[in-house]
Amino acid sequence: MPPTAGFRVMLTMRIHPGRGAEFEQAWRAAGAAVSGHPANLGHRLYLDGGTEDLYYICSDWIDEEQFRAFENSPAHLEHREKLHPYRAEGSIAMMRAVDGAA
Repeated sequence: MPPTAGFRVMLTMRIHPGRGAEFEQAWRAAGAAVSGHPANLGHRLYLDGGTEDLYYICSDWIDEEQFRAFENSPAHLEHREKLHPYRAEGSIAMMRAVDGAA
């Protein structure tokens, strides 16, 4: 995590079976909505090592307030709408840094 990041969001997302390649392509195409936000310090898509169609999306933000502003923005709503057709279920975890040690 970058040293200036104070807030991390991790979305766990199970997509509809067999739609992984489509989902990954849609995620890449829509990614600028997140990475283009000035408070975003980076985001990444991970595929679970043992469970097909289970993904983790992790993003780092300067702080929670700026993440919440993005979360309610038209850009985020459009980004989410593009990924929603692939989503079978999901959950979100939000956390703030309490220790800067690597």
